[in-house]
Amino acid sequence: MLEIKESHHINRTVQCGITSFVGQTGLIRLSKLFPDKQVYGKLELMNPAGSIKDRTAKFIVEESMKHDLINKNSIVVESTSGNMGVGLAQICLYYQLRLKLVVDPFINMQTLKMLEAYGAEVEMVHVPDASGSYLSARIARVKEILEENVNAFWIEQYENPLNPITHHETFKEIEQQLGQAPDFILAATSTCGTLMGLAEGSRSDEHHVKVIPVDAHGSVIFGDDPAKRLIPGFGASVPAKLLDKRLIHHPQWVHEWECIVGCKKLLRQEAILAGGSTGALVAAVEKLEMGKEEKAVIIICDRGERYLDTIYSDQWILDNLGFETFTLIKEKAYEYVEN
Repeated sequence: MLEIKESHHINRTVQCGITSFVGQTGLIRLSKLFPDKQVYGKLELMNPAGSIKDRTAKFIVEESMKHDLINKNSIVVESTSGNMGVGLAQICLYYQLRLKLVVDPFINMQTLKMLEAYGAEVEMVHVPDASGSYLSARIARVKEILEENVNAFWIEQYENPLNPITHHETFKEIEQQLGQAPDFILAATSTCGTLMGLAEGSRSDEHHVKVIPVDAHGSVIFGDDPAKRLIPGFGASVPAKLLDKRLIHHPQWVHEWECIVGCKKLLRQEAILAGGSTGALVAAVEKLEMGKEEKAVIIICDRGERYLDTIYSDQWILDNLGFETFTLIKEKAYEYVEN
């Protein structure tokens, strides 16, 4: 009979509440995916609700509660394409706060079910702008909700200065875990809260950290022409009000098909199932010129389970990107493995 011995290395520290596990995520070297480069992944998918937005949701809600901007009578309101909504749904449920989220048809169905399971009130807008984005429509509806409810509080992730302040701590974690500041940090764009927080957090360091924004083709954040985009939470159809270009390096643009290839490579080489914006960072760091002693960190933003019906689905790729792009993705994703 197999005897199971008790480990002497078990962490017996008991934490108070699920929110105590937000942050302090792992940092791993992606040595199989990038054998010739020192590339590390910050595992934000380890947060309890599954993404880096857990940090933002927790910090904004708790700071707002401290200053009595949010109380038990408040309606917390936000526009979301997915992850911020899930992070807010968990933190608001924990603190027994009413939450109303405005979403659009691009939201993943699994994410939508998660929001409903957490008890969030979800309202969907259906009319896009000229570029095919729903962001402006979502924000317009949020403003209507604020007018209708005097006790409504808008998280306003696209403008709230607490968003980037959240990620000063994220940078400190990276530096501590790596034993030094990295030479490069690559972050996907959307609200630009993570991007700017990492850039601000690295400013006081004696090392020169190049914080590289990775943006989607069709996103207007860095002046590209607006176009329809399918991967939620990556890029934006309106300028990023939190963005300060003086603190960051030159942006890299990535096509959505490259995001999918990056996700498939990360999964096949490192067994990490991550979301589309992380695939964009994989694609971007592949093109990054690095010295052998230089270190780069990518932010592995969220779990891939909520994308199983979209970017991990062959049928979805065929239906939305076409056979030619589907074939290209297959070739590029398997090319790395075979070589």
